Amino acid sequence: MADWNILNQRTRLNGLRISLKNYCESWRMNVELHNIREFKVVAEECVAYIGKYMTSTQYKVDSERTVEECTVYLSTSCGFKNDGKDAWIFDIDDTLLSTVPFYKKNGYGGEKLNLTTFEEWLSQGKATALDYSLKLFNDIKSRGLKIFLISSRREHLRSATIDNLVNVEYHGWTRLILRSPEDEWKSVQEYKAEARKQLISEGYRIWGILGDQYSSIQGLPTVKRTFKLPNPLYYVF
Repeated sequence: MADWNILNQRTRLNGLRISLKNYCESWRMNVELHNIREFKVVAEECVAYIGKYMTSTQYKVDSERTVEECTVYLSTSCGFKNDGKDAWIFDIDDTLLSTVPFYKKNGYGGEKLNLTTFEEWLSQGKATALDYSLKLFNDIKSRGLKIFLISSRREHLRSATIDNLVNVEYHGWTRLILRSPEDEWKSVQEYKAEARKQLISEGYRIWGILGDQYSSIQGLPTVKRTFKLPNPLYYVF
């Protein structure tokens, strides 16, 4: 925005001259640090910056680095028992599948999400695979771990979700867990924590979770390690 009345490209902060880019990069970083929480939309002045980031090489590099850390952890710190109870959890949206094409057409997070429109898009099964996550998915599968997909998508999207995953080469997971009507009143964090509790009660040792939202990795019971992919487009409670 050329005439940005907050910083106006020349504002000084504690003696430092900062630009709109500086401000928006700081906003994005503080989202990832979980200092900025529960935002409904991306800060208006940063929408263009966030859109550029989500389609940039830097976003891919940041995401790939997260996956590399998962691989290091799996290779050096896990004592698998290979008894069918070693497990890993993945989120789906913006963890295995990208919703960036949807947000590109809907303001890059600058507009309040219309759930009906979003679910219509999900039902078309057009989300693309995140290549680095697909590589990790296949690596974990090759190690003999059970893979559980826990998503905040609603149950009526099960068929479309399965078709989408399979069409972009995800296959071989153990269970796909989606929100039932009984879960509607729960926060996403509570719903996913309860799903983990059920898996642990079944005897599974959950070695890690990969997700793009803090609500996917926080809450009790905890697991051995959690890894978060970058995502400043939206915040899921």
